[in-house]
Amino acid sequence: MSQAPLRILVGKPGLDGHDRGAKVIARALRDAGMEVIYTGLHQTPAMIVRSAVQEDVDAIGLSILSGAHMAIFPEVVRLLKEEEAEDIIVFGGGIIPEQDSKDLAKIGVKKIFTPGATTKEIIEWVRGNVAKA
Repeated sequence: MSQAPLRILVGKPGLDGHDRGAKVIARALRDAGMEVIYTGLHQTPAMIVRSAVQEDVDAIGLSILSGAHMAIFPEVVRLLKEEEAEDIIVFGGGIIPEQDSKDLAKIGVKKIFTPGATTKEIIEWVRGNVAKA
């Protein structure tokens, strides 16, 4: 019996309108055999978590270039706990300083990819770190 593919939600929260990178990652994950739900631009953390729970995803990948990562990532993690969906892995990417990445790791964000990360690197990380529920 074959295992169902990983389901990944790619979210673009906040007011940042630059979604090219998010779309590249969504397509790369899809091309790697994963099921991908892309939320589109200008999503709130609540909208992203609601979609993730409804779609029964294994992970949420957030793309944030606006500088709001220290507000948005913790809110997504908090809302997942509130929904009793802490089993959904949270990772992301963007222009995020190393110290902020460390602080986000302390609250449960599993990985931050910074500019220069390759799609291959991201795919391999997702395959190795996101277990099928």
